[in-house]
Amino acid sequence: MISRAVAMTVRGLAGILLSLSASGLYAAAEPPPGSGALLQGLLGLLAVMAALFGFFWLLRRYAPGQTSAQGIVRVVGGVMVGPRERLVVVEVGDTWLLLGVGGGQINTLHTLPRPAGYSPASNEPLPGFADKLKDLVARRDNRT
Repeated sequence: MISRAVAMTVRGLAGILLSLSASGLYAAAEPPPGSGALLQGLLGLLAVMAALFGFFWLLRRYAPGQTSAQGIVRVVGGVMVGPRERLVVVEVGDTWLLLGVGGGQINTLHTLPRPAGYSPASNEPLPGFADKLKDLVARRDNRT
């Protein structure tokens, strides 16, 4: 109902403007006053947004401490054991820690030396690692 009334009002105003421009009383090609300022403001806003985008891209790309090496602590692997529980193997120096993560807590479940044949460059799991992890989880479940 309202949109029909608005459409009729717009058509009426367009008809009046056409009749005035045909009679020479109205010059239809003039932009409304202040449109230059609006365009200038929009272009300035776009320039600022582009500068921010470029700055944050450079910050993410070249930020200190964001290198591919993770430093002294490195995550070796992990497995989900529940909807919010996870077992994670973390390497700290030459020691591996089996951590239980869940419910806002982190518990150390087991500590072992880094295996002799393991190299950090290869992401292949060690043979028998999954079996040892299952045994540890089963032993922990039997304790509780």
